[in-house]
Formats: sequence, C-alpha cells, structure tokens
Amino acid sequence: MNSMLLSLPPTFRAVLWFCGTMAGFAGMAIAARDLWHSMSVFEILAFRSFIGVVVVLPFVMRGGLAGWATPNIKMHGLRAVVQLGSQACWIYGVALLALVEITALEFTVPLWAALLAAPMLGERLRRHKWIATIGGFIGVLIILRPGMVAVSVPALVVLVGSVFYALSGIFVKYLTRTDTPQIIVFYMNLIQLPIGLIPALFVWVTPSWADVPWILVWGLSGLFAHYTMARALRIADISLIYPLDFLRLPFMALIGYLLYAEGLDPWAVLGAAIIFGANYYSVRQEALGAKILSA
Repeated sequence: MNSMLLSLPPTFRAVLWFCGTMAGFAGMAIAARDLWHSMSVFEILAFRSFIGVVVVLPFVMRGGLAGWATPNIKMHGLRAVVQLGSQACWIYGVALLALVEITALEFTVPLWAALLAAPMLGERLRRHKWIATIGGFIGVLIILRPGMVAVSVPALVVLVGSVFYALSGIFVKYLTRTDTPQIIVFYMNLIQLPIGLIPALFVWVTPSWADVPWILVWGLSGLFAHYTMARALRIADISLIYPLDFLRLPFMALIGYLLYAEGLDPWAVLGAAIIFGANYYSVRQEALGAKILSA
C-alpha cells in the first residue's frame, strides 16, 4: 500500500493526505456533537487529552528521560490553557451551529494569527496582510450580518475560539525553537488532562457503551487530522495545500446535510469565500516575496 502511494505524483499524494485531514476534522465534529448530549464540555476535553497522552507517550519515551526535558514548561502550560479554551469554544459552536457556519468562521484563524504575530513575534504586518485582514473582517460581517439579524452568541464564541487558536499557534512558534513536535503535543495533552478532568468530576457522567466509539473517534480524529496535514505539507508547498482547505466548506456542508438535515446558508458561503480569498492572497504574496528574497 505504501509503495503504491509512493508511486503516485507528489501533488496527488498531497491531495490524498489532505483528504485525510478533512476526514479527521469531520470525525471530530460528528463525535463532539454526539457526546455533547451526554456529557459536559470538560469531560469531552478530558477524554481527548487522555487519548492524546496515551498515543504520544510511547514516542516520547523512546528518547528516555532526556526525551521529557523542556526549558519552556511555563510556555507549555500557557499554550495548553489557551488551546483548551479554543477547543471548548469550538465544541460549544459544534453543538449549536450549522457545520458550514463553524467552518466559515474558522477560516479567520490565519487573520488573527497575522495580527498577533506582529506584536508578539516581531513580524512585519505588510500591506498584503492588512488587505487580507480587512477582507477577512468584511467576510465575518457578511456571515454575522449585525443589524440585519440578531448576532448569534455561539458564532461569537466560535470567533473567540478562533482568536485563542491563533494565539496557541503563536506559542507553538516559540516552542518549536527548542522543543520537538512530539514534546509540544505531549505536554499540551498532559497539562490539559487535569485542567479538564478536575471540573469534569463535579458533573461527571459515566459514559455508556454507546459513547465509547464516539470518545475514540473524538480523541483519534484530531491526532489523525494534524498528522495527515503535516504529511501533506511535507510533500507539497503551502501555496498548494492552503487552497485545498476551502474544500472543507462543501465537505462539511455535505456532512451537515446528510447527517443533520442542515440547509446551506448562502451568506455563510459568501463570507467564507471572501475570508478564504483574503487569506489566499496573503499566502501567495508571502510566497512570492520569499522567492524574490531567495533568488
């Protein structure tokens, strides 16, 4: 099977890996929506952290005690808390919003990351990033339509979660200077486990046997999505992979229609297209600038 994949053109292999990413995100959304009806957000997050620790621990232990070492344990803690907040916001949105609207609002993450990277990482906020930010803001206004309809509280929560997720990415950028990806993922799950578990114990609901498959899907889908994304980016440039991310919108729309009879909100699609177009413009300009500098 592996030899068959290697015989395919790199671009086609990257697309296949990214299809795995979309499947992983869909699995997370379906599992979270199902588990929401039977347990608290904290319990759902605790199960994900536990599964993450169990899966990543063997890879960390291969390096012995030295594999556990990190000079940035405080930064790991801060990143874990922020990431946990983003996950909690996302679960709340998944439970109450259409999957298309959630996906559309998630496209704002690169815009928040660009704005946060300027003061926190010292990155220049060039003209194309400002254009992308303004375009993304217009897209958000189209989705939310303040003044035309009542602004949805769950949509605002998802937006806050997108800011948290972008901030988490900034912290990861810091951590990659000294720590391996395995250590970063391991400490994130290890620190998040008690943070989610302690409040979950006060409202604990013992999972039924019917919940167990969804708990496994919830925990493993996130790891699978991030792994397949990394494999896709390893084969192809981000300028190729990033446009593929827009495929998540029709993919999640199809999932929402087939499983939950959700309609297609044209405002969400239009807003998502504008946000994505603004992001893609920024990515392309960044790639062109990098080619000019390396020439």
